[in-house]
Amino acid sequence: MENVFKPKFFSVLKQGYTKQMFKADCMAGLIVGIVALPLAIAFAVASGVSPEKGLITAIVAGFIISFLGGSRVQIGGPTGAFIVVVAGIVNTYGLSGLMISTMLAGIFLVLFGLLHMGSVIKFIPHPLVVGFTSGIALTIFSTQVKDALGLAIADKMPADFSGKWAVMLSNLSSVNVYALVLTVITILISVFFVKITPKVPGSFVAIIVVTVLAAAFDMPVTTIGTVFGEIPSTFSIEFPGFDFSNIASYVGPALTIAVLGAVESLLSAVVADGMIGGNHRSNTELIAQGIANIASPILGGIPATGAIARTATNVKNGGRTPVAGIVHAITLLLIMLFFGKWATLIPMSCLAGVLIVVSYNMSEWRSFVSICKGSKYDTIILVVTFLLTVIVDLTAAIEVGMVLAALLFMQRMASQSEVISLQRNSGDPLENYSNLPKGIEVYEISGPFFFGAAKKYRETLRQFGNEAKVLVIRMRHVPFMDATGARNFSAVLDDLKEINVKVILSGVNDSVYKELNKTGLIEKLNSRNVCPNFDLASERAKVVLSELELQTNNQSS
Repeated sequence: MENVFKPKFFSVLKQGYTKQMFKADCMAGLIVGIVALPLAIAFAVASGVSPEKGLITAIVAGFIISFLGGSRVQIGGPTGAFIVVVAGIVNTYGLSGLMISTMLAGIFLVLFGLLHMGSVIKFIPHPLVVGFTSGIALTIFSTQVKDALGLAIADKMPADFSGKWAVMLSNLSSVNVYALVLTVITILISVFFVKITPKVPGSFVAIIVVTVLAAAFDMPVTTIGTVFGEIPSTFSIEFPGFDFSNIASYVGPALTIAVLGAVESLLSAVVADGMIGGNHRSNTELIAQGIANIASPILGGIPATGAIARTATNVKNGGRTPVAGIVHAITLLLIMLFFGKWATLIPMSCLAGVLIVVSYNMSEWRSFVSICKGSKYDTIILVVTFLLTVIVDLTAAIEVGMVLAALLFMQRMASQSEVISLQRNSGDPLENYSNLPKGIEVYEISGPFFFGAAKKYRETLRQFGNEAKVLVIRMRHVPFMDATGARNFSAVLDDLKEINVKVILSGVNDSVYKELNKTGLIEKLNSRNVCPNFDLASERAKVVLSELELQTNNQSS
């Protein structure tokens, strides 16, 4: 446990924490807290929950992730990636179901860390990540069109992508010009304010300017107050009602939250490492993320993870230790306690504008286009994951995407595996195969001898065996053999034995030898016929050929 869970916060204190570091972290934490304010509110509203839940998540989870996490500069809180997931869970299971799913996801994340899965999660294919991230971005944009245009739609919006757009297109005649203008102003300020000063976040300035405009001119637009009422400025501890008989219903959503949270937090930590030249502790980070997601719903929050944009903002503004993340959480706490009531005046079209900018930044359209220009395998994974995220849901997208990625990887590995005749192709210029007497054939297996390629190897070796009395099989380029490969190889040996063909193996590595020995194939081959290199294998082949010829002569005489 000691090696798995080592929070960076305590490591920093042991190494020595100076007054200058504290000043830099405080300034960075203050700025990140201001950046996080509009995002936390917007993410909560877009997820179908009340605004204060986003603030509570940023405060509680943000503090825990910085205090217990494995990254020096990671900023935790609600993120755009969770909007689709949270909204789907709330629609299906309600707020109680969201609490249970989030807490269960937290338990999964802690287990991921304890089982040292921090490095394993990094192997999720990039096309899959881009696929569901782009799909989430499009979905977020779709959920914000109604508020961005101020459409007067009284009925509840359909949950599915096509149904949502059908309803919005049929109600375009009800566009609220005031809402549209505020949305455009929000987007313009959010995007271009950085040219004036990068120190103050554009989204924060946009919310202040647009809220003041809407209130000053008494614009007829919906606000957070008209939709959600007052924003509480207190915390309350609440545990969900739980029925163990329904636990299976929450496993799927919880795993989606856990996997998505793990991927996003570790990606954020890797990006941060590159910016500061650091080295995060992935398993510690997962455990901290898990604890944060267990605590967040108890205090009224929603799922949280590492936020790449806020983490980058932290680094760019001088944050270098977890203290910056703690200050960010304290900043949000003070804003919620003393200024939360003013948030009710924020127009919904303003939040929509902020989220449209977020969705564009999430879309990764350049990566999307780049992947489509590359391998067809990567393109298939990307497009399928993207479409499933948009049309079905993120859970299905991740599940199908991972299975598809694994299948396509195995197909690619199998297609690169081959058996060739070295004598006919002169495959190795360093070896002289012409010295071998007639009756000895040399073939080489290249690639892993696993279930994806086992049948192909079996059919090819059986065919080649008919052309020789002694078959030398070079296996120097076989990195491993699985149980299916061993089973098929055993069948090949049985087939060749029926036609009295002897097999000599050359260059078998330790991993393959162990599998052959475990399955009894060393004994079937005769251990003398398994040679460490080709020179010994060729000499052994000559001996075996002589024995076969002597045996044939004796039988004929």
